[in-house]
Amino acid sequence: MALLTIENLTVEFQTANGWFKAVDGVSLSIDEREVLAIVGESGSGKSVSMLAVMGLLPWTAKITATRMDFMGRDIQALTPSERRKLIGKDMAMIFQEPIASLNPCFTVGFQIEEVLRIHMGLGRKERRERAIELFTLVGLPNPAERLNHFPHQMSGGQCQRVMIAMAIACNPKLLIADEPTTALDVTIQKQILDLIIRLQAETGMGLIMITHDMGVVAETADRVIVQYKGRKMEEADVLSLFEAPKHPYTRALLSALPENATGKRLSTVSDFMAEANLAGGK
Repeated sequence: MALLTIENLTVEFQTANGWFKAVDGVSLSIDEREVLAIVGESGSGKSVSMLAVMGLLPWTAKITATRMDFMGRDIQALTPSERRKLIGKDMAMIFQEPIASLNPCFTVGFQIEEVLRIHMGLGRKERRERAIELFTLVGLPNPAERLNHFPHQMSGGQCQRVMIAMAIACNPKLLIADEPTTALDVTIQKQILDLIIRLQAETGMGLIMITHDMGVVAETADRVIVQYKGRKMEEADVLSLFEAPKHPYTRALLSALPENATGKRLSTVSDFMAEANLAGGK
């Protein structure tokens, strides 16, 4: 069963030179228990696409789609109140910058308990017990003590674990991980990725992994969408993508992997896109 189905999603922003199309006709779907990777360079519209689905873009953004369904419900037809009940509960997101995503004025315990109060209606005792359980699940040491800490008292990796705990607090059907390891060192990156994949396997939720790291794609994904300049260039299962990429841009991404270095000059994206007559535009 498809958890999320999107057809012809377009996102535009007003600029001094007119409307800028950040996402241009992207379509995708993800099933239960599936891991879908959306890959592409910075500025390719990966994060904007998912922020549009979550309803987290500013009011100045113009969002249109032929279809945007989640678990059989038309997201575009939901009232703001109905959407708030959905987002954070059945559909959750882990953001790129964990420290920037947490409120510095409140303890991490207060912030995760607020999620449990709003979406699950738990009492104070139940909220604290569930928060400790979640912190234990994501591997935070001394979880009861951590509840009283502010974000600035924790490392980047610990803050990211808090963000993951908040995202899975209500057992979402779909989790969107937006480059969840970007701000972390290599050792912590591996721990966080292993944690997310383990939780996905244990809970059976769908997982959309937004990344520009093809190594992460190879390790985690069932299926891959490649985006460039706001458009979907290619979609394939992960094995087919790595063995026989069809689009020049996909080949450009794969050629940049260290193991594919040949000692020659690295081909640029423009070199590959020129092959598809797309170097000058979308």
